[in-house]
Amino acid sequence: MNRPAASAVPPTAPIAARRPHSFTTHGITLTDDYAWLKDPNWQEVLRDPSVLDPDIRAYLEAENAYTEALLGHTGDLQRKLVAEMRGRIKEDDSSVPAPDGPFAYFRKFRDGGQHALHCRMPRDGGEVQVLLDGDQLAAGHDYFRFGEVRHSLDHALCAWAADTKGSEYFTVRIRSWATGEDSAIDVIEETDGGVVWSADSQAFFYVKLDDNHRPMQVWRHRLGTPQAEDTLVYEEKDTGWFTHIHESSSGRFCVIAGGDHETSELWLIDLADPDAKPRLVAAREEGIQYSLGDRGDQLFILTNADDAIDFKIVLAPLDAPQRANWRDLIPHRPGIYVDDFELYAGHLARLERANALPSIVIRDLATDEEHAIAFAESAYSLDSLGGYEFETTNLRIAYSSMTTPSEVYDYDMVTRQRVLRKREEIPSGHDPANYVTTRIMALSHDGAEVPVSILHRKDFQRDGRAPLLLYGYGSYGYEMDAAFSASRLSLVDRGFVYAIAHIRGGADKGWGWYLDGKRDKKTNTFEDFAAAARALIANNYTAPKRIVGHGGSAGGMLMGAVANRHGELFAGLVAEVPFVDVLNTMLDDSLPLTPPEWPEWGNPIESEADFKTILSYSPYDNVAAKDYPAILAMGGLADPRVTYWEPAKWVARLRATMTGGGPVLLRTNMGAGHGGASGRFKRLDEVAIVYAFALWAVGLADAPQETMA
Repeated sequence: MNRPAASAVPPTAPIAARRPHSFTTHGITLTDDYAWLKDPNWQEVLRDPSVLDPDIRAYLEAENAYTEALLGHTGDLQRKLVAEMRGRIKEDDSSVPAPDGPFAYFRKFRDGGQHALHCRMPRDGGEVQVLLDGDQLAAGHDYFRFGEVRHSLDHALCAWAADTKGSEYFTVRIRSWATGEDSAIDVIEETDGGVVWSADSQAFFYVKLDDNHRPMQVWRHRLGTPQAEDTLVYEEKDTGWFTHIHESSSGRFCVIAGGDHETSELWLIDLADPDAKPRLVAAREEGIQYSLGDRGDQLFILTNADDAIDFKIVLAPLDAPQRANWRDLIPHRPGIYVDDFELYAGHLARLERANALPSIVIRDLATDEEHAIAFAESAYSLDSLGGYEFETTNLRIAYSSMTTPSEVYDYDMVTRQRVLRKREEIPSGHDPANYVTTRIMALSHDGAEVPVSILHRKDFQRDGRAPLLLYGYGSYGYEMDAAFSASRLSLVDRGFVYAIAHIRGGADKGWGWYLDGKRDKKTNTFEDFAAAARALIANNYTAPKRIVGHGGSAGGMLMGAVANRHGELFAGLVAEVPFVDVLNTMLDDSLPLTPPEWPEWGNPIESEADFKTILSYSPYDNVAAKDYPAILAMGGLADPRVTYWEPAKWVARLRATMTGGGPVLLRTNMGAGHGGASGRFKRLDEVAIVYAFALWAVGLADAPQETMA
């Protein structure tokens, strides 16, 4: 079906001025006509988007106006989509209370509320106390997002962080549970949003971002003193490493976790002695990753050391934790990826993945007896949710599938009894029996089998003509679980098939699956996605030019690469905050994420081979004089991860180079960052734009909008 025209006289697309900027690296000269779209004052733009260069702002606003004009006829459809998606959200929803000593802590929402309320009540039930009202705190801000919210160990105070720009600069404040008021002195600016309290509740640790938006320093703050008097506890000197903090399993330590995408190093601070210097666990060794939990005088360490590609768990004595003293507890088993673990006083719960399906294995630490928690659906999501308490036999887990809304269980690791604590409620109604989830395997260019998870209505006719949205990511070892999403039902109920491609670059099939999709093997990611599309066509789920690809961030880079390499398969591509200017970004070591990203993509500054590899696939550098599918690129002005100029430059070059197809649209959120709009309902407006574009790309946006629900 041909895509209908948006209007009888379509609007004219903005044309970005060409201002050639040439540079030579490793003897290769490149010219970038649109480098001017990067504001030289970009660091200040992250702090205050109002200082953006007027010429750049004018161009971005012209692009927004063009996108609005071209998709304006879908306005009623977008509003209908938002109403549908909102109708599936329980507006006065709340989380399952998490017990900690005398209290149980939880979040809830009010009817119509955009932001969470952070609350507690007596452990065994009783009057609810609301401490933080996100809706009130967000008033007056175009953007608002909570960072970490952590109560002190004596339950008297709460440290809470918030970002009001979308640039991920979080301010930490301290609020009293007794008065509900914030301290005027204890205000900590420009943090990463994380907080760890000392055992006496009189101090806390935080990570400060530097001028290039990098988390490099850990500081200790004493209550009642200004930030200027805080103590620097740890500083990472390698700009290629980022530093974060968290509490250890038992709550005894603040863990300083540093690393890049290949190497890690941990330090411990005893929270009973917060003035003590951090002590090293195991010195960094290139390519060796590890994380830990603590129990008494032992550390439990998850690591890829000793060629354990899919990771293993080792034990180490707390007083001598260096690598020489590591002893296997859960040996490496190729093909069984140990993704993570939760450690409790008497049990170890580890999350494993095999062939893109997760399971949780419980180990009794007294008897070494093990048993697994798994589910029967062909594709599903399973994870442990953690908690505040260490001395417990209760494990909280979350399960869902593409047809089954999220379910939260309390699982007794001794009795093996499972108690349902919460099932996601869909107010407008949802019957899982009306939908089918399944998996197929796609054969990629080199024989690799790529799992593809599929959702469609039960009454779907597999005749090879259906529209299909294919989602992919494929970077950093992140898994794309086949989890439930109420929003995507708005597409499925309109006849769409929804599919997730578990491509290389992610760790869905183990860490080796990730390694086969990075650096000089990055193109496997793109070929796997195209193979998934072809397999869906071959299995009669859809047809060429009936598929809309969708990805965000590194998944947006995937969309850009697929547009260049396999655009003929797609009716449209949606690239949210797309990392498409890969080469220029990796050549700019002043950008927040560039040095830590070199292990993932390669360092084109130092390595000619890396330069040529990235140049060979970077979407922006490989735009060609050819037909392209319809493209919607979405960015955020205050985004520190994928800067706004990446999608802006990409769209400008596409328009100037492509010979047919399209249209190519750019929408920049002028008041948000990497995560898009803040607020649980505001975000639906952006989802509705994506879905309306997808429907329009396959010729359905102007059809009567009656769903099959």
